[in-house]
Amino acid sequence: MSEKNQAEWLRERAYQTLLENGFEPRFSDAVAKQLDEIEGGERASEKVEDLRHLTWSSIDNRTSRDLDQVEWAERLENGDIRLLVGIADVDSLIPKGSPIDDHAGRNTVSVYTVGRVFPMLPEQISTDLTSLNEGADRLAVVADMTIKEDGDVPSSTFFRARVHNHAKLSYPEVGSWFDGGTEPEKFSRVSGLREQIELQREAALRLYAYRETKGALEF
Repeated sequence: MSEKNQAEWLRERAYQTLLENGFEPRFSDAVAKQLDEIEGGERASEKVEDLRHLTWSSIDNRTSRDLDQVEWAERLENGDIRLLVGIADVDSLIPKGSPIDDHAGRNTVSVYTVGRVFPMLPEQISTDLTSLNEGADRLAVVADMTIKEDGDVPSSTFFRARVHNHAKLSYPEVGSWFDGGTEPEKFSRVSGLREQIELQREAALRLYAYRETKGALEF
């Protein structure tokens, strides 16, 4: 079998395997129609805070295009760390019960095979309209929590907000810097970004230590 024929066979086999296991490997005409009708914007009935002034940033794989999370932190006077985590607000564009929502609800995940990827959401949604892309204003659902010195998180609140990702960072560059390597070049371009990542790391270490004291398992 030639390399081209083998690739085609793998794609077809993957498609059939998804069908056999109850997935919908292809987006319906109704999904395509809904995509054409999407204009964007939040629900007028819901309060949306404007937090674009905060130095939000994301850390993902270098090639990631579907950015679903941004973070920002501040140290409080008593030593606690306030951490905000913004999650891409897909619900602002995809109403419950709509064709795209139904498709995502049935598949529940994106399926990655050797032959091809079967995304849970159309790429127009996940990599563009709702993705928290660098330099773009986007809607997010924000988790607002306070991390104590011992890592405890006594409470958290959730609200909708408009955010702006000031810097897309990658795991390799941030990890290398933590290990003593060169700092990411975006630190020199975005004021306060270095301090943000240092504080977020401190918050993560607090949470990690707290999990250990509670007997969390490591795999």
